Amino acid sequence: MLMLLFQVGNDLYAIDSSSVVEVIPRVPLRKIHHVPEYVAGLFNYRGAIVPVIDLCHLIRGTPSRFCLSTRIIIVRAPLKNNTLQYLGLIAERITETFNAPKKDFVDSGIRVKEAPYLGGMKMDEKGIIQCIQLEELFSDAKHTYLLAAGENCASESGTH
Repeated sequence: MLMLLFQVGNDLYAIDSSSVVEVIPRVPLRKIHHVPEYVAGLFNYRGAIVPVIDLCHLIRGTPSRFCLSTRIIIVRAPLKNNTLQYLGLIAERITETFNAPKKDFVDSGIRVKEAPYLGGMKMDEKGIIQCIQLEELFSDAKHTYLLAAGENCASESGTH
């Protein structure tokens, strides 16, 4: 499977590119109040209001750095009513992709209850790469409110 590689601090992470719609430069965001600090804000993506999570803040507790390689990954989140919600994920050093079979990502043996989206790990010449499981990120109860706004959804036909 084709994976998108990025960093959170000095650690390498990857997501399956099949859910990735687009990788865009970091854009100004409208701040949302009364949400966890890792929710970076909202922005207009092709006519849809899209929430953005800062993966650096979510995973390590500090905001991502403002660098040229810090980008927003636009991903599709399937909803129960057969519609799609877009979600933005801010990450650092989004500069490459790589191919790896799903079986190459093995369980580390450590379960983090607060971070069920942290998946298997793979040894690589670059170091240890951990997979982010988007389906777990979307189904995690503390994040579901991000996907609740039905008026921001696009149908599966791709209209938005």
